[in-house]
Amino acid sequence: MIPYITNQWIGTTNHVCILPFDRFLYWCECYKDEQRKWLFTSDNMELGRLLQASLTFLILITSSCGGHIKSGHSVKMDQTLLTFHNQLPDEVFVFYTSDYCYKCVFQHLVSVKGGNNNASAVISTKFTLTLRVDSKIRNSTICRWSQIYEEGGHYSVWIEEIDAASNPSCSHTVDKRPNNAHLPLLVAVLLLAIIALLFVVAPYIYRRRRTSKFIKTICCQGSQGSVDNDGAHASEAEHNASKPKPTRLRSLDTFRGFALTVMVFVNYGGGGYWFFQHAPWNGLTVADLVMPWFVFIIGTSVVLAFKSMRKRGVTRLQLLRKISWRTVVLLILGFCFLNYSPRDGPLSWSWLRIPGVLQRLAFTYFALSLLQTFWGQEEIPLKEYHWWNPIQDVVLYWPQWLIIILLETLWLCITFLLPVPNCPTGYLGAGGIGDNGLYPNCTGGAAGLVDRWMFGDNMYRYPTCKEMYHTTQPFDPEGVLGTINSIVMGFLGMQAGKIIICFKGINFHILCRFLVWAVILGISAAILSKCTRDGGFIPVNKNLWSISYVTCMGCLSFLLLGGMYFVIDIKGWWGGQPFIYPGMNSIFVYVGHSLLGFYFPFSWEMRFQESHWEWLFQNLWGTALWVIIAYLLYRKKFFLKI
Repeated sequence: MIPYITNQWIGTTNHVCILPFDRFLYWCECYKDEQRKWLFTSDNMELGRLLQASLTFLILITSSCGGHIKSGHSVKMDQTLLTFHNQLPDEVFVFYTSDYCYKCVFQHLVSVKGGNNNASAVISTKFTLTLRVDSKIRNSTICRWSQIYEEGGHYSVWIEEIDAASNPSCSHTVDKRPNNAHLPLLVAVLLLAIIALLFVVAPYIYRRRRTSKFIKTICCQGSQGSVDNDGAHASEAEHNASKPKPTRLRSLDTFRGFALTVMVFVNYGGGGYWFFQHAPWNGLTVADLVMPWFVFIIGTSVVLAFKSMRKRGVTRLQLLRKISWRTVVLLILGFCFLNYSPRDGPLSWSWLRIPGVLQRLAFTYFALSLLQTFWGQEEIPLKEYHWWNPIQDVVLYWPQWLIIILLETLWLCITFLLPVPNCPTGYLGAGGIGDNGLYPNCTGGAAGLVDRWMFGDNMYRYPTCKEMYHTTQPFDPEGVLGTINSIVMGFLGMQAGKIIICFKGINFHILCRFLVWAVILGISAAILSKCTRDGGFIPVNKNLWSISYVTCMGCLSFLLLGGMYFVIDIKGWWGGQPFIYPGMNSIFVYVGHSLLGFYFPFSWEMRFQESHWEWLFQNLWGTALWVIIAYLLYRKKFFLKI
């Protein structure tokens, strides 16, 4: 529970509370603080203080522009102070709900006694709030409004009667100017853009200088020297032409590295911005994009890698051994290492989580690999004319499509037909106070029931809906039913790999087919969700891995991979730096950032918690360190593979 704070003002009664709703990610902040206090030794703390001291001047100057509250009722990041002044003779009650919370029951915020009294509440500024002021004596609602408050502000609501003949009303004033919460993000984007521009311009300037020196050398030498030089360049060109061209798809490595870099950033906190965190239930945020991108890339990599291994003469039995080994290693990494922290003490089955990110990736990889091993084409038929030539990447793999259709039918049947006790059949909501509070213990519907039946308490205890929807049931976003749609998402990635193989060398056809698949999947997602967050047939939901979520993310994945393929592999305008470096060492970076994220120099105990400045810098710093580490490993040609 979030503690309540009381503070008396002279001549008034002032009750101060902290709004417990809409803090669905603040538990993470508290958890990190506890870990940091335990993890950091005195020596490491000294290093952290030195680093913070170097940033203090910049942070103090930039944060002073936002008008932080330095005394009285201090508010932290994503908080503001709201004071209610009741000038009516009778007591009033203030209730709230979030517009992001679907059909949520209004919750009590604060009570304000009559007779010129006031009460204050520290509230969240992440989402738009709807507030309502009720009078028990009048048995009516005095006023109601919706507003998104800004970080660090101090607002007042005056509840008063203008005259005896009129009804009571509410007026609003701003007592302290709020911060610009997005200013740190804007500064960070500009700095990153400048750095990227320097990396693009610097090689160009270097090449221009080399060219000018070469021209001067040519002018100063005689004709014989020129002939010798031309012969040398011809020899060099012939030598370069004899070098084999790289066989790796650089756009795929870049896509993987881009997804991994975003994942590290959002896992480290995303600067504290809500849109870099997972959505409370329905809807999409930046953090919700990363996992399906990874799954999509796994599917594409499976097709390309298995084709290469078959060319090298790897037998089916050897493939099965390799698949099984990789799956087991991923399961061990996810279950034993990333599921455990030193602060937890000895391993205990009572709190151990069975599902997880790497566990889901392992099962997805295993299923996709089996599909490609037993029902993948060893040789692509010659380009003879057939009526199905335009869709050969689908027709040639019809057994795989049949299995995927059966899996998706299984997901639909369990999700919408399985009876859930005390819940409507086919329920997809968050439960708790959502849906007018009618189904408080129905979080996730059939998906939650299946996971609780299989795993009991050994599953995720802090779902993203817990704080906003006040849910009490555990729910794991990496559950069993979601893994079925994860396989479907990976199969869409396999489809991208098949397109690259079937239409090899015909880049126009590859890009056109990527675009066609993106359009088909995008239209499917729009129909299923009705282009709304909560009102569709099947809402876009990362927690459930709904089919609309899969089609939506499949659309984005085809567009991103197609764009990178065009820019990197076809045109050669970009080499994929710096994302290609973590993309070629993804296991090392993912496991490393998960195990070492709470240690210096990747993070430290923050001192400036009134705004996003330090948190954003810390998260960008930690992410940049892993990109640099991946680059150094790339230079040393060290690649961790399993």
